[in-house]
Amino acid sequence: MDRIALFDTKPYDRVWFDKLNTHYKIKYLEPKLTEDTVSLAHGCRAVVPFVNDTLDKAVIDALCDLGVEIIAMRCAGYNNVDQKAAAGRIPVVRVPGYSPYAVAEFTIGLLLMLNRKLHKAYFRTRDFNFSLSGLVGFDLHGKTVGVIGTGKIGQIFIQICRGFGMEVLAYDPYPQKDKDYNYVSLEELFAKSDIISLHCPLTEDTRHIINADTIAQMRDGVILLNTSRGMLVESEALLDGLKSGKIAGAGLDVYEEETEFFFEDRSETTKRDTLLSLLVSMPNVVLTSHQAFLTTQALHNIAQVTLENIDAYLHDGKLQNVVVQ
Repeated sequence: MDRIALFDTKPYDRVWFDKLNTHYKIKYLEPKLTEDTVSLAHGCRAVVPFVNDTLDKAVIDALCDLGVEIIAMRCAGYNNVDQKAAAGRIPVVRVPGYSPYAVAEFTIGLLLMLNRKLHKAYFRTRDFNFSLSGLVGFDLHGKTVGVIGTGKIGQIFIQICRGFGMEVLAYDPYPQKDKDYNYVSLEELFAKSDIISLHCPLTEDTRHIINADTIAQMRDGVILLNTSRGMLVESEALLDGLKSGKIAGAGLDVYEEETEFFFEDRSETTKRDTLLSLLVSMPNVVLTSHQAFLTTQALHNIAQVTLENIDAYLHDGKLQNVVVQ
């Protein structure tokens, strides 16, 4: 059987790969893919990295030297791939949409938790404290939410927000032509939104789209949600906005320097990112560990599409869901 290597493997990754795999001997590897660990792919025809693995020129050169034939990302994002280094040498494919519902629903969960202080209420009542002081929120009905990015996840998030009776403003450089979304400029979205939610990919144009200047354009007391990519938000500017009260709350499932920390138990480490520690300590921040995608349906779809991508290339010579060829 052909061998493939899954890097940065967690127990929940194995469940559906084991159930759906029929063609391969899978080498499950706990370490992230880096220049130091790439040699573990020796003898494998495909590697299956995750969102925070390193796929720079050094790693891609090493994969080519090892005879690896395809890089099959088991995620939608590919900003960690050096596309120039891979082009014409080793194809890169991905899973473009494993469950947009999972991410959109999780984003709403962050909003509800922030607004209604559910996390604080939960811990209070566990201590038998049933006081309501400090738990006042606001009705979502009638509020204006600004949605940056109207791909599949953004569209589902908009549907959910409309179900709550919220007004929606949208921004996307490539607007959906068959939708009745109220597209506006970024400046208007920042100025008029009570809540801003990011659902766009990380590109050179969107890197630090939330920064000191754009935060200054926002309404006082805005709530910011990010379940997309950490580098969309400049962390220092976010922290300043939270301290000043310009931003009333932030729901974050990602962080711009998350690679070393997320998906791992770092509770015993003393080496901690200062900005991340400050954000976690803020009373008006709910920060989770890049788990918005984590549903049974999403994990099934990730494994299924990843294996189909590998099958198509290794068995039929075809590329599907291509990032680089």
